[in-house]
Amino acid sequence: MWAEARIAKWLIQDADRCRALQCARQLNLPQCYLAAGFVRNLVWDHLHDYSEPTPLNDVDVVYFDPDEDDPNQYLFYERQLTQMLPDCHWQVRNQARMHLRNGDTPYSSTLDAMSYWPEKETAVGVRLTGEGEYECIAAFGFESLFELQLTPNPKRPYSLFTERLNGKNWLEHWPKLQVM
Repeated sequence: MWAEARIAKWLIQDADRCRALQCARQLNLPQCYLAAGFVRNLVWDHLHDYSEPTPLNDVDVVYFDPDEDDPNQYLFYERQLTQMLPDCHWQVRNQARMHLRNGDTPYSSTLDAMSYWPEKETAVGVRLTGEGEYECIAAFGFESLFELQLTPNPKRPYSLFTERLNGKNWLEHWPKLQVM
């Protein structure tokens, strides 16, 4: 619970992330979390003692609805979120469908889907459950995230990990990170 408490403390101090969480909550989607860089970057920024948060280049909203019929329903949710908070670049994905794109067996939950993401420290999410109350999930736990590690997921090709590592410039932006 120590990691979740620290994340919640840092979220409360970040008005942009709080607004994004409030918007996502209004959609009332099942197993819905703001994930990936939304949480990961917040933690890395604080552990690097950055006075300003790294700008969010996108806000990843993940949910799990196996009964959703329309494969393009996520576009409707993205439009709704954009109307609520137009300064964010929203990326909404139903994790119940993502196994099709990734060539995996069907996922059983949002957390299960996250366990297939390319690096372990990205497989984190948070949602607003009540006024000032947050629920955090992490497919691989929070330890390596807080230890400033970057760890490839053995379920994915190592080349995908290195491609993302090089393309996202994480090591330049957060120099304390260690590739495992």
